[in-house]
Amino acid sequence: MAPKGECEVDEILIRQHLARHREVLELVAQQLTLGIAEAAKVIADALAKGNKVLVMGNGGSAADAQHLAAELVGRFLRERRALPAIALTTDTSILTAVGNDYGFDQVFSRQVEALAVPGDVIIGISTSGNSANVLKALHAARNADCRTIGLLGRDGGSISGLVDLALVIPVQETPHIQEAHVTIIHVLCDLVERQLFAA
Repeated sequence: MAPKGECEVDEILIRQHLARHREVLELVAQQLTLGIAEAAKVIADALAKGNKVLVMGNGGSAADAQHLAAELVGRFLRERRALPAIALTTDTSILTAVGNDYGFDQVFSRQVEALAVPGDVIIGISTSGNSANVLKALHAARNADCRTIGLLGRDGGSISGLVDLALVIPVQETPHIQEAHVTIIHVLCDLVERQLFAA
């Protein structure tokens, strides 16, 4: 059992982290509400027309990409038909083949070239806004006449000026950016389900 003093220090750190988390989510509420609503409409409209969602990111953002795809293919809160979404982070054979043959910066763009059709929605997740492989894939998405959305952090980086819709968490701390991204993903899934499967 940890000494009482250590537990008190841990409690202070926990409260500080949670307080900062609340501050960041308040920034999201103040600055991104309309953008989130627009992103949900873009996704829902594409799915209603028979298009799909492709989503990607690196590291923790790769996990977020898989999370978003899972909520759409499986379900979020409503029992409904499966929705077509693919996380471009999951096929290790593609990732390693393309990374080996062409370079890591093309691991997502090759998949966009192979899978995307006009009207699809391509979502890039990057806490820095500068992930080279996400940026290249979004260029490929524009060439394929797809709609593009960025879930980004800090100042939005290079990606913010490329995508149709940039949702930028304007803070520096990667963990808090990722926490906000997960919250936005959940809100998007809720809105998409409501728009497509209203009772």
